[in-house]
Amino acid sequence: MNIKDAKVLVTGGTSGIGYETAKILIENGAKVAICGRNKDTVDKSAKELGAEGIVADVSNEQDVINMVNTAVKKLGSLNVLINNAAFGHFSLLKDMDTKKFNELYATNVTGAMMVGRECAKHFIENNYGNIVNIASTAGKNGFAGGTAYSSSKFALRGMTECWRAELRKNNIRVMLVNPSEVQTNFGSNAGREKRAMNPTKLESQEIAHTILSMLTMNDKGFITEATIFATNPQN
Repeated sequence: MNIKDAKVLVTGGTSGIGYETAKILIENGAKVAICGRNKDTVDKSAKELGAEGIVADVSNEQDVINMVNTAVKKLGSLNVLINNAAFGHFSLLKDMDTKKFNELYATNVTGAMMVGRECAKHFIENNYGNIVNIASTAGKNGFAGGTAYSSSKFALRGMTECWRAELRKNNIRVMLVNPSEVQTNFGSNAGREKRAMNPTKLESQEIAHTILSMLTMNDKGFITEATIFATNPQN
């Protein structure tokens, strides 16, 4: 697609991968709306980016419905969803907290489904659209302590394949991005020790570049899935 024609909703767009994706899309001529749960953070990020800001919790169904309707109104239409909002929780199975497990699924799986559903309704009506789901290499290979997060990304990968099978006939491209370790606040927000920046490891900009590249392919084709690794990460 021509990015100058893109009207994009980025969930979880106030920081990390979502923020950098909104930034690179706007720099290339797209109109973008971002969402987040905290009004002050949404307002600050939207102002910095030149994006439309929408306060919404993707685990809340009415918030999702209102968010997509608001994005359509603010942007004039909608033809791209970057389904990015997610968080991590890491625990051994024997220590798993059911409440935290369910909260993670409410955002990472049910929330992603609800945002995808509401955008798909609009895309089907217009017989065109693009959905980019942000998964993880954790959705391809499990690991100790990853029961909640890894399984949520396996679920997102499965949903992506289902949506692709359903929506191709409506000229809707459904794509999946699997970042490996990316240096954001994701780990510290999940309770892990914050690490110093490492110039050999991935940052959000590399994932944003991947998403831009996938979207700019001619609409007659699409990249179904892209996985991004650091070339030679040290430590």
